[in-house]
Amino acid sequence: MAKTQLNVRVDESTAEAARRRAQQRGVSVNRYIEELVKQDAGEVGRTFVEAAADFMQQYEAVFTEEFGTPDTPGGASQGSEGGR
Repeated sequence: MAKTQLNVRVDESTAEAARRRAQQRGVSVNRYIEELVKQDAGEVGRTFVEAAADFMQQYEAVFTEEFGTPDTPGGASQGSEGGR
């Protein structure tokens, strides 16, 4: 995978913390920051999936009433609208 260079400005205490944490993990500062970004991106994806699952659980009855279930397509409103 091709690499792209980013120039980031941080205060000295943040830079020192990054250096220290990278050294503790035995990786370069570049690798450490790359791993943090990938981890953060993964958490956002997990957060979205969890929120979507929570939404579906909360509104499952509404969706079932409107659209039916996989084995009963159309749901309760199928007859009133002539099917979909």
